[in-house]
Amino acid sequence: MNVNVPAGTPSVSPLSPVRLPHDHRPVMAGRLGVLLMNLGTPEATDYWSMRRYLKEFLSDRRVIETSRWVWWPILNLIILTIRPGKKGKDYDSIWNKERNEGPLKTITRSQAEQLQLRMTALAGDRVVVDWGMRYGFPDVKGRLQALLDQGCDRILLVPLYPQYAAPTSATACDQAYRALMEMRWQPAVRVAPPYHDDPVYIRALGDSIRKRITELNFEPEVVLCSFHGSLKDYLLKGDPYYCHCHKTWRLLLEELDWPKDRLQMTFQSRFGPDEWLKPYTDETVAALAKRGVKRMAIIAPGFSADCLETLEELDVENREIFMEHGGEHFAYIPCLNDSAEGMRVIQAITERELKGWL
Repeated sequence: MNVNVPAGTPSVSPLSPVRLPHDHRPVMAGRLGVLLMNLGTPEATDYWSMRRYLKEFLSDRRVIETSRWVWWPILNLIILTIRPGKKGKDYDSIWNKERNEGPLKTITRSQAEQLQLRMTALAGDRVVVDWGMRYGFPDVKGRLQALLDQGCDRILLVPLYPQYAAPTSATACDQAYRALMEMRWQPAVRVAPPYHDDPVYIRALGDSIRKRITELNFEPEVVLCSFHGSLKDYLLKGDPYYCHCHKTWRLLLEELDWPKDRLQMTFQSRFGPDEWLKPYTDETVAALAKRGVKRMAIIAPGFSADCLETLEELDVENREIFMEHGGEHFAYIPCLNDSAEGMRVIQAITERELKGWL
């Protein structure tokens, strides 16, 4: 990997122990930690692995705000009885068989490894990069402790969600804060803000879309910008997610210099009877095909890495919907992932938020 290091970058001396009395146990300090945080993935696709993962996820009060008296029987007696089997089959269809793990874990690990190479080129061994998941493993608490054990007394938390939402960015930070509450000697901590309107992110999305479209054997008439859904009630309570998504879409529209009817914005992955943010992706896909659109593509700019909601829901389920209603050519454009464009975004965010420390 070629990493450009600014001219005149000072060399960094090796990490040294803190000077302490002769009878004190060794203490390492002086390093900066960077913890990339993403949603998580089950450890396997069997019923009980899926059940454990779904229980942790759907028990999170940031994700489901319904009264516990109402939600507990629905979750434990209905959802956790029926849903693990179905979702296990969905996960199995996208599972990384070589590593025996979900693609989100594979990609997030690669993002951390590549960022480590870039930060080492910039700052020697002073910056240590790690990664953790809000649900499942590797867990945030364990990875924070691993950074501390390597002498990181200042840690940057990087939630890999471009658009802020309480059920994603906030709950990832909650998990880190819970770990900090149990520490006698806490590190100094920063949290990278959402980057939904960051010029580097918008440019990377535009570059990726233009590149991927040239690789297709057809020209999409419409490209859907599909974001993960959220309950409308969360918006009314003050969650900025809907506004962040709209701003990303608007800036991307300007970056691509396309008309509005070619880049449309929708929301996916709803469940339950309550109203979610609209327009819905699946209904829009069907409506476009019925209207006579024959060639379309879908992107998912709200995801930093491909996962079940992109590889199965968008690329499989919505492809089927489009074809069933008269569509002819369909493409799913991958997330930024660990591509050159994606790493450019993560590196830019990390370097910016480490200023003053590094």
